Amino acid sequence: MKKLTGSFRFTQWDPCLIVSQIVAVQSLLYLSLCLLVAIMQDLTGSTRTLDHIFEYHELHVRDGEGRSVIAAFVLNAMIGAVALWCLVGRTKLCLDFSCTYYGIHLLACWLYNGAFPTTLSWWALNVACAAVTCVGGEFLCLRTELQAIPLSMAKVDL
Repeated sequence: MKKLTGSFRFTQWDPCLIVSQIVAVQSLLYLSLCLLVAIMQDLTGSTRTLDHIFEYHELHVRDGEGRSVIAAFVLNAMIGAVALWCLVGRTKLCLDFSCTYYGIHLLACWLYNGAFPTTLSWWALNVACAAVTCVGGEFLCLRTELQAIPLSMAKVDL
């Protein structure tokens, strides 16, 4: 027989759930980033390449192509906030999943380039996008968690 405790929500460490949520968040955010970069590159008339996603030298404000890549990353951060809200749904986990996504993106960029990203523009953009994703996801999850629990539906026979 299980002992009842006074905690709000029964939680149990489930590694399969955590790994599947990480894979789902990574897949959704990379898919949306690829689609946004493709749309932005069509608007600017430049060629589509993986360099726009992983090459840290592509992030610059000198021309329309670089600005469109930056805009795609910022829009993807907003989509990431909604993804955290839909897939994770817990305020406490938004920071963890946001850091995991951008940490894996850092490793992917490092492997793709063969060198650690050193440009200030890459770091500024990714830190800003991580903040937008985390804070936006926490805001959406917190709004859901703080909704009033309807008591009128419960019928109690006194």
